[in-house]
Amino acid sequence: MKHIVLPDAERRSLAFYLAMEEFVAGKYEDEAFFVWRVEPTVIIGRNQDLEAEVNLKYCRDRGVNIVRRRSGGGCVYSDLGNIMISYVSSRGDVSAVFDRYLSALTACLCSLGLDAEKSGRNDVLVDGRKVSGNAFHQLPDRSIVHGTLLYDTEMEALEEAIRPPVEKLERHGVASVRQRVRNISDMVPQLDDPHEALKSVGALEEYLTGYFTDGVLRLDAADVDEIEKMAQAFEQFDNQ
Repeated sequence: MKHIVLPDAERRSLAFYLAMEEFVAGKYEDEAFFVWRVEPTVIIGRNQDLEAEVNLKYCRDRGVNIVRRRSGGGCVYSDLGNIMISYVSSRGDVSAVFDRYLSALTACLCSLGLDAEKSGRNDVLVDGRKVSGNAFHQLPDRSIVHGTLLYDTEMEALEEAIRPPVEKLERHGVASVRQRVRNISDMVPQLDDPHEALKSVGALEEYLTGYFTDGVLRLDAADVDEIEKMAQAFEQFDNQ
């Protein structure tokens, strides 16, 4: 699997990275992987009701960006404490592609000494708490899986910015989002000899990349220009 590398270290918008997934899917035949982080942003699923599942006033008051992705699944809050993961592969059975990716992510976290397990179709848990949620987007001949990995996300902001349906929380036996999810950084003090990769979000990003990839594909400035044009097609909501 190849690590997709941008020509600079500039941090970009969430819409850019979603467009980057599709650009990579169209340009390369290799399996591809990259991680990224964004300023506070709510990512809403393809079919979700914006007003029902997003606290628009909170996002407006705090300058939280809102973007609709093309994959299904639930509403997500992301900030610089959350690692977003993108995995691009050949088109295949949705369940098989999902299972292959989630199995690899679970094994990666276990290799760091975390008690990780797959849960249902989309999630990865550590010690029974959700640290990763994932969604799937299928193109004519390629598949994209993208998801979260909570390292030290601001939990109060996560809980305020999104409003999952009550029945979804009840299904998981919790009263709030915060009771269901947990940051990996909160678990590190409980480990006898924490792996170096667990000691910062940047170190964890590097470990993930090394675990999943065995080569590099470098984008250039022309690629970035094309991705920026593609990003304009993603639905972005004015929260100012």
